[in-house]
Amino acid sequence: MAATPSIEDEDAKRPTRERENLIGERTRIINRMKAAFARLGIRDINPALRKAAARLDGLRTPEGGVIPPLARAELRRDMARLRFVEDQIKEIEQQRMARLNEDKPDEEKANGMVRLLTRVVGVGVETADMLAHEIFLRDLRDRRAVARYAGLTGSPDESGSKRRERGLSRAGNPRVRRGMVQLAWRFLVFQKESGLVRWFRARTADANGRKRMSPIVAFARKLLIALWRLAIGAEAPEGLKMRPAQ
Repeated sequence: MAATPSIEDEDAKRPTRERENLIGERTRIINRMKAAFARLGIRDINPALRKAAARLDGLRTPEGGVIPPLARAELRRDMARLRFVEDQIKEIEQQRMARLNEDKPDEEKANGMVRLLTRVVGVGVETADMLAHEIFLRDLRDRRAVARYAGLTGSPDESGSKRRERGLSRAGNPRVRRGMVQLAWRFLVFQKESGLVRWFRARTADANGRKRMSPIVAFARKLLIALWRLAIGAEAPEGLKMRPAQ
């Protein structure tokens, strides 16, 4: 039976989820501006920079003409919208850091988990905050429950004597699954001497390209379980490189 999280636990997830939505909105705005400049044949501008708005009037198309007035007005609105979204992202990040520095009794466990996870080389504050509030603070029974909740387990199709794997079940938390796969690739760079990375290297010694995609999911599952054990105070993974406590 699934344990229903409290209103406070659900509310604690909002900053991370809102920031994720804002990051997606920022990407869509930037891509839309890049497409508008590409239609005009203008390549020498980065619309994500704050000084881009001041350059609009001086930009010229390959034919030497100025940007049409309606297109220029649309670009100015998109740039203003981009600045607003970036300011909101910054506000969320500042509020999160302020919460981490507080010692409120109701947030002590969550803040302790985030501080511990950010000591792991390769794990940033955003990833640590997402893991703590999305999965590690839940009362999960064992490592199998952790993997299932993250959606990092297989979905076998059995019929009589036949059995075949249909890939990931995708029935779990998509944020955790997506974040762990990204973290797994990052771990291969920052934690080369850890036992988990050595296990992955041994499994993929003769593989390349798409043949490494399936093992990376298994590696993400093992990494999630190892970080969960670290967060709940069970044990640290072998050879894990950690920053000194502050």
